[in-house]
This record gives sequence, structure tokens and C-alpha cells, in this order.
Amino acid sequence: MRSTLPALNEVWQRQSWAGILKQTESFSENTTFLIGCSGGMDSMLLLHLMSYFPSEKIRAIYVDHQLQSSSADWGQFVVQQCQALNISCVVEQVTVTAGNLEKQAREARYQAYLKHLKPTDLLVLAHHEQDQAETLMLRLLSGSGVFGLSAMQQLDIRTDIRIWRPLLNMSREQICQWAQQLNVQNIEDPTNQDTHYDRAWSREILWPLLNTRFPRMQQALGRTALLMQDAAEILTEVLEQDLQQCGNSSELKIAELSALSIARQRQLLSAWMKGTEQYRPSMDMVERVIREVLYSKKDAQAALHWNGFYYVRYQQMLYRLTEQEYTAGKNPDTSEDVLYIRALNQSVQTLAGSFVTGTAETGLSLNLLNQPLKLTGRQGGEKIHLHGRVGSWPLKKAVQEAQIFPWMRHTIQILSVDNVMLGVFTPKGFWLAHSAYCEKGGWQPYLVSQYKERNDGRES
Repeated sequence: MRSTLPALNEVWQRQSWAGILKQTESFSENTTFLIGCSGGMDSMLLLHLMSYFPSEKIRAIYVDHQLQSSSADWGQFVVQQCQALNISCVVEQVTVTAGNLEKQAREARYQAYLKHLKPTDLLVLAHHEQDQAETLMLRLLSGSGVFGLSAMQQLDIRTDIRIWRPLLNMSREQICQWAQQLNVQNIEDPTNQDTHYDRAWSREILWPLLNTRFPRMQQALGRTALLMQDAAEILTEVLEQDLQQCGNSSELKIAELSALSIARQRQLLSAWMKGTEQYRPSMDMVERVIREVLYSKKDAQAALHWNGFYYVRYQQMLYRLTEQEYTAGKNPDTSEDVLYIRALNQSVQTLAGSFVTGTAETGLSLNLLNQPLKLTGRQGGEKIHLHGRVGSWPLKKAVQEAQIFPWMRHTIQILSVDNVMLGVFTPKGFWLAHSAYCEKGGWQPYLVSQYKERNDGRES
């Protein structure tokens, strides 16, 4: 991607501009840019620099957090500057929820960005070298690990957003000088000096103090962030190998997990619990999963809730369940329904899954086709005489022996006619019950996956 070169006086400015253009060489020709613009000096310089790119490839967004009485006026200022530079701009108002104001404002801002990002867009932000150093320092003070201390990346590719920070290696002083040369106008947010906020306190109080002792602190912290990014990349490779060995995104094998060192267990669990979210759980929460779930008594029904998921041990596995999956089993459906099987190869949808009716060596009588059959949830205390086995036994025991997950047992439904049990729909298939309705060459429901395997086996 090429653009007209702005008038540059200093050597470092020419080098910085060349570096920005160099970064774009890895971008697709279809890449477009959404510039996050707050109206401050950093983002206004970025806006001016991006204006040298083709106008059809750039847009800007101002997010109005509505936390300052002048925030709407600042939005109008950004819009006017964009018009002067022939850049389209949108103003998006957001509502910041209660709690940690800095964190909630950041989250609201990113949600606004996501709303306006196109599939081809890179979100372009004006973070610079001091922002990077401050981020690392604040995360260090909050107890972050390798990934947190990686701070910000120049090109940050996430599952839901792609971010480009072209000014990340530039100092605040260089940005001020460049903005002055280009006569860039900007606004000043008074909260930037409000030491009630952690970042402002760090910038106004802590930074000057440390800088008197360590004048090259900013560059040193920037190098640390780069080293942590290398460490994070290596750790990610190890975690991918460990996850492949121990399970997948929803379940882990406890024996394989326990064979890892304690450090690798903690790191794998932390990454596994994070899932596709942006932030990892606290170390305390990881330790709780290890202590209260992973190493709980084998017969304990241990479960721990965090960030919308339940972490549950069952047999020799650790499961990550959505809240809906876990809580559904706490309220079993005991209602009754009428089911008609009209013909063979008919699809049947039940709570336990999707089934297809097919022929069986021994199955249900063809006379039951087109007859009203009753489908009932478990009431408790039922017994089943499985076809091919001697005697009846508690359905509960059969379910336990089949190792059907406790949180899936609410999906089990009993098929009957005239108070005679015909069979049971379960997540592991249909269990045919011994009855007068069993006959050779009859029919029975099969899970779709089982039905496909059965037919593929016949074809081969």
C-alpha cells in the first residue's frame, strides 16, 4: 500500500513514516482501516497520518462514553476534523456500567468498535511507547503473568478483532513534535490528569518519580514487553501441545493432566478456562479448580462456577460446561408427549438428540407404526428389562453403568404404549426394552451418528 509522503523535517520522522508504510506491506490489498479517535493529540496525529492513505480505505470512529459534560462537543470536534481531511466519521454513544470505571469504559469502547468493524477492517489505535510502558507497569502491579506482561502488540490478531498500533514504538515527545509540525489540533480530556484513576496516577505521580532514577525506563519496559511477547509465543506452543495431549476445549483427561508438572497444569488450566475470552482467570480461581474440583474425592459431585461456565469432575475427566448445560439437569422435564412413528427412515427429535428409525434384527413391531406412542420424562424409581438381558433392574442403575453424564440425564425419555415400556431414549442411543411388542425384523430408533455408521458398515 502506498501513499503520498507528508512534509517531514526530522530524520526520525521520515524513518517513522517509512516504518508505518513498511508495516502495511503485510496487509491484504483489500484491507481497510477504522481509526479509533478520541480527539487527543495521539489519535489526532494518527488521524492526520492516515489521511495520506486513499480515502476509500479509511474511516474514523469517536466513542462518546458520556462521562464528561463536554464529551458530545469533543465528538463534534473530531467529526469536523475528519471532514476537513475527507475522512468519514461516526460518533457512537455508549453507556458505561457501574464498577471499575476504567475497565468498564474500555469494554464499552471495544464493543462500539466491534459494532462498526467490517470483515476487511483493521482497527487502528494511537497507543505509543509510553502507553506500552504504563500498561506493562500497571499489569505488573496487578499480578499479571507472561501474557499480561506482553502488554500491547503492534499487530494484534484476536478471534473477534484485528488491531494495528502503528505508533507503538514512538515516544510521547516525538508525537508532540510531529503533531506541532503538522499543526494538528486536539482536545484535552481532564480525566487524563485525574489521579483518582490508576493510569493517570501512574502517569502523573509514579512515572516522574521512577524516571528521575531510571531515565531510560520507558525503553527498558518496552523491551521487557517484547521479551514477554516472545515468552508468550513459546508458552502458547507448549500449551497447544499439552491441550492436544490432555483433551480439547471442553474436556480434559485428569490422568494426563496430572502427569504434567504443577506449573504446566496451572498454565494449561488457566488457558483452558480462558477459552475464547480476552482475559484469563485469576490464579486464585485456577488454584480453586485444582483444589476443589480436579483433586476432589472421586465420588464427590464437585463443580465450580466462573465467568458463565461450570467446571465439573466426572469419572476421570474434567469438563467445562456452559451454565445452560449444567443447570438444565437441575430441573428435569417430567412432562408427557405423544410421538407418532409414521414410517422407517423417519427423523425423530428428542431431548437426548436426533434419531432416525431403521430396521433391526430384533426391534419394535411394525404394528406400532402410525400409533400414538407416549414419550415421558423420568419420574424416578422406574425399572427396565433390557432386551437380551435377564430380569429388570433400576433405570437409574442402567444410566449410571452407561456413564451418562449427570448433567445430561434430564434428557432421558421413556417410550411406551398402553403402560408398557418399549424403550428409552438416551444421549448414548435408544435402549430397547423387552416386551410383547418386540419382534424379529422390527424397527427401532438410532442416533443419527449411529445410523450413519450402521449404513456405512453395510455398504463396505
